[in-house]
Amino acid sequence: MEHFMGEMQLKQFQRRLEEEEKSGRTIEKYSRDLRAFRRYLGESDRVDKATVIRYKENLMNRYAVSSVNSMLAALNRFFKEQGWYDCVVKLVRVQRESFRRQEKELSREEYFRLVEAAEKRGKKRLSYLMQTLCATGIRISELPFITVEAAKRGSAVVRLKGKTRTVLLPAALCASLLDYAMQRGIFTGSIFVTRSGRPMDRSNVLHEMKSLSGEAGVEKSRIFPHNLRHLFACTYYEMEKDITHLADLLGHSSINTTRIYTMWSGRKQAEQIERLGLLWIDVADEKKTA
Repeated sequence: MEHFMGEMQLKQFQRRLEEEEKSGRTIEKYSRDLRAFRRYLGESDRVDKATVIRYKENLMNRYAVSSVNSMLAALNRFFKEQGWYDCVVKLVRVQRESFRRQEKELSREEYFRLVEAAEKRGKKRLSYLMQTLCATGIRISELPFITVEAAKRGSAVVRLKGKTRTVLLPAALCASLLDYAMQRGIFTGSIFVTRSGRPMDRSNVLHEMKSLSGEAGVEKSRIFPHNLRHLFACTYYEMEKDITHLADLLGHSSINTTRIYTMWSGRKQAEQIERLGLLWIDVADEKKTA
């Protein structure tokens, strides 16, 4: 069956997402993916299953599987909203890795070097911001909820996407944040704000963090705000081995999501395998040296 994908439908779909209180970032992502598909269609704007399958193949030649599936998910959501179930396509199946790639990880030592570099530059806001992300495991989108009131209380109430959760703040962090806020003349509301008083966004934070790369001796490819959340999760899990409680701390509704954060690095997996002692050649060598 053939359908017609027009501008009016895209606008109606965007309004639907707004009514569902999707974040601005999510709505922008859906809109970008749908408009990319319309450009692929050309002037006809005609959609059928065969066209969507060809588009899927086109994407697979240009992007990583995770990106392809993300774009297809946006299309499928739009098709279902229109009632075009005959156009829905399957996502690309990929075997889940059981470990995180080491080149993507940020180690505890590298994190501390980044904080130290920020301190040496006199960038107190950046130093406390990174420490807040890493010591609590919050998302960067949750930073506006780290307020003067929250620091006094020892906990922040995060309200996003129709969900509410409480984030516990370490006592030492609260003391540092309150001292910083007082020095900056911030007596109420969000602590991490720009000079104009606006909450810091993802691009601000990412740019400032990556600028520390050379001084801290950390590769830029490892420096992302979200890696601080990963470091919190891995550190907590290695200490407590309680994935259910960790899911609560991270604000996950599914433990399957939390499992991604607790994956060991490939290096750690390799070390574990080396210690199994299941190679005959290793045993033979031990006998020779005995």
